[in-house]
Amino acid sequence: MAETFGSRLSALLRERKLSQKDLAIKAGVTESAMSHYVRGDRVPRASVLARIADSLGTSSDFLMNGSAVDIEGELKQAKRLIARNVSHMSQDEKMEIISILLGDE
Repeated sequence: MAETFGSRLSALLRERKLSQKDLAIKAGVTESAMSHYVRGDRVPRASVLARIADSLGTSSDFLMNGSAVDIEGELKQAKRLIARNVSHMSQDEKMEIISILLGDE
């Protein structure tokens, strides 16, 4: 049986020891909507999908396609983007990045 959005969502709920109600609250959706997502009756809009993924500590891509996140690749790309653009950034923008990296946001 192929994995679906609903089956991946259900598995992550079990792994994270969260109820559908807990996730619904975190993601800002109704319990009924979350139930439909878990059953596979519906797929959330992109904005809701992003909040669900964030609440579960995963990516939208993983939830939708089962694709693992390439953290090393993303980190390498982020480093390149920052290095390439640092000379064009204001002091406030640099401080914002430092704040994000330190988890102050």
